[in-house]
Amino acid sequence: MSELLEYWPEPIIRVQSLADRGLTVVPDRYIKPPSQRPSTTNDTHQGDEQIPLIDLSGLESDDNNIRSSTLKQIYEACTEWGFFQVTNHGVSPELLHRTREVWRGFFHLPAELKQEYANTPKTYEGYGSRLGVQKGAILDWSDYYYLHLLPNSVKDHKKWPAQPISCRDETEEYGKQLVNLSRKIMKVLSRNLGLKEEYIWESFGGEDIGATLRANYYPKCPQPDLTLGLSSHSDPGGMTLLLPDEHVAGLQVRRGDNWITIKPVPGTIIINIGDQIEVLSNAIYKSVEHRVIVNSAKERVSLAVFCNPKGNLLIEPAKELVTPDRPAEYEPMTFDEYKLYMRRRGPLGKSQVESLKSPR
Repeated sequence: MSELLEYWPEPIIRVQSLADRGLTVVPDRYIKPPSQRPSTTNDTHQGDEQIPLIDLSGLESDDNNIRSSTLKQIYEACTEWGFFQVTNHGVSPELLHRTREVWRGFFHLPAELKQEYANTPKTYEGYGSRLGVQKGAILDWSDYYYLHLLPNSVKDHKKWPAQPISCRDETEEYGKQLVNLSRKIMKVLSRNLGLKEEYIWESFGGEDIGATLRANYYPKCPQPDLTLGLSSHSDPGGMTLLLPDEHVAGLQVRRGDNWITIKPVPGTIIINIGDQIEVLSNAIYKSVEHRVIVNSAKERVSLAVFCNPKGNLLIEPAKELVTPDRPAEYEPMTFDEYKLYMRRRGPLGKSQVESLKSPR
């Protein structure tokens, strides 16, 4: 990694500490430009158009029509939305609830205990409060904890919180089940592209695939119309599996010129396509901009598992999907090279994957 990523450019202030002071105004460092604020864009109200809700049990049905319908729903969600929610996904509701709440418990630990896990921009692993290392950047209203799940060669339980006491065990089991679910969905995505079922999984490194978890904490905000919990971006990795806070909406997905606030459905997991799968699919599947809004009355906790290519593997459009009528949309790049873009600059819409576009 570049020396640029060794240290944060300014002293870190925990957003939770600002919220706990009972501030009535948002500090200037968190105020977004007017064009980026939730109050000045075309926000679709919760309850209107929503991302597809797909019952994964249809994949195991004995009825060919139900299986075909489920495959089609997933294909359409990946090509038209880049996002969908899944039910009957095989992860127990109890595990989902326990893992989310144990991380809520972490964020409510005394500050000095959390600070023992403070991160740096070199790896981002640990307790953090900003993305990107640009000095003077406008920051997001959130704290987070980022850790490695896979491969085992980089996983270090000592960097995972020792408190709450069940955090490591719950996170270990949660990570295993979410990675298994991601492999199941990758098989469907590959099949829907006309590729062998394990194509995406193997392109990401197979058993050496990378997987990370980010626990997101969005404190109450005195002026939620001026800031964001997470700025607009597409995910730089392969596939994201998000466990939302069932009680507080926050995720917004771009749909044309509108931002749609996703209504969380209890027990579901939200899936979204990352830039690496957009590249592999030669832009058939879409990684879509999304962001997070904050709330003046309630905190919000969500868990994101990112399933990514092994860092040194070149990712490029599948040769089977490149034709004279549909030439390769993107130049090859390793994921290690690619993720440096976001680590240096922070979330900036779709500018990362657009930078890979092949010249015409």
